[in-house]
Amino acid sequence: MNVYKELIDQKESLSLVGLGYVGMPIAVEFAKRGVKVIGFDLNSEKIRIYKSGVDPTKEVGDEVIKNTTVKFTSKAEDLKRAKFHIVAVPTPVNDDHTPDLSPVEGASRILGRNLTKNSVVVFESTVYPGVTEDVCVPILEKESGLKCGIDFKVGYSPERINPGDKVHRLSTIKKIVSGMDEETLDTVAKVYEIVVDAGVYRAESIKVAEAAKVIENSQRDINIAFMNELSIIFNKMGIDTKSVLEAAGTKWNFLKFYPGLVGGHCIGVDPYYLTYKAEELGYHSQIILSGRRINDDMGKYVAENVVKNLIAADKAVKGAKIAIIGFTFKENCPDTRNTKVIDIVNELQEYGIEPTIADPTADAAEAKKLYGVEFADIEEIKAMDAVILAVAHTEFASFTVEQMSKFFGDGKKVLLDLKGLLNRKEYEQAGYSYWRL
Repeated sequence: MNVYKELIDQKESLSLVGLGYVGMPIAVEFAKRGVKVIGFDLNSEKIRIYKSGVDPTKEVGDEVIKNTTVKFTSKAEDLKRAKFHIVAVPTPVNDDHTPDLSPVEGASRILGRNLTKNSVVVFESTVYPGVTEDVCVPILEKESGLKCGIDFKVGYSPERINPGDKVHRLSTIKKIVSGMDEETLDTVAKVYEIVVDAGVYRAESIKVAEAAKVIENSQRDINIAFMNELSIIFNKMGIDTKSVLEAAGTKWNFLKFYPGLVGGHCIGVDPYYLTYKAEELGYHSQIILSGRRINDDMGKYVAENVVKNLIAADKAVKGAKIAIIGFTFKENCPDTRNTKVIDIVNELQEYGIEPTIADPTADAAEAKKLYGVEFADIEEIKAMDAVILAVAHTEFASFTVEQMSKFFGDGKKVLLDLKGLLNRKEYEQAGYSYWRL
């Protein structure tokens, strides 16, 4: 059976297993291009929200969700109606930084129980090389009673969606595709070409595609770690890091990375998948893990500098009134999962400080559930000793000195602008104690 042709002719359906920040936009885009799509997620509440026409991720917008033809469901048996399956579930790490494959294993079990003959299964979740064929395929075979390569085929196409980014979208980013054999690769490539206007890159094997994805984010992680280390060094020297990077950035081949908190489900997680597999093979990573250590410690470093700046401003540390503005793991995105801002919160609590947190963009219910954090209204922030501008939401970049001053009480105004959103000279001239990474 030609799965691609059957999808184009609307004789068969495509399914998305996992409808988060990655899966949902993929489902919607395929539906927009005329493919019959079944959108499956175990979370029945999430399905209810989508069916009501609301986009909690803010990735495509309520209007698009309202008008999409995607059949949203939490009933696993509905997957039997699809012949092309895309698995887009998260792949987090455990507390000891080892890979937590339970979401992708669970998705494989559910899909396996509802897999029919002549289907194609493509995994998008970020994993170390070998997971698709060595972990997921045996589960699919066991649960379905079918044989991979005979009754169904598998492929891998790593997600490259950048949550909150309205420029680099599914359709505009070249997509890596792979398959267990040439026929599968051709099918997977043609199906993704339906939605990816930028085209696809055909990797020579599934393991190559898995490895390509995991090093993309490892490379970014290492470069940001270098910037964070420079920030620590230049801070000790009394030099402004942003000014240094702007000067160095005038050279044509200087890589423009910046210091910051590295959270989320990709850059702060993927390197551990690679180093875990390397350890299994007897190699202890040096560069990758050293970068991870630096980035994982940045929340603590920021909190220490809050305390130093309070002391320098003759303010008491214990019980100090601190506001943290921004809580998500990245700008212009409501997702708070694996945010490193919580590291600042936890470290400040060690000093006897209970910060007030505000983030109008963040998913408040999620933050409450995951961290026990309750957001304050940003308009209610007043009489603060220090303010930490933690996330570069677009709306924060337009803050004026007058608006910022409303957040503070008497005495020296201590401002920590972690992303360098504001004009340093302007705030220093206004009498602020201004600090940034």
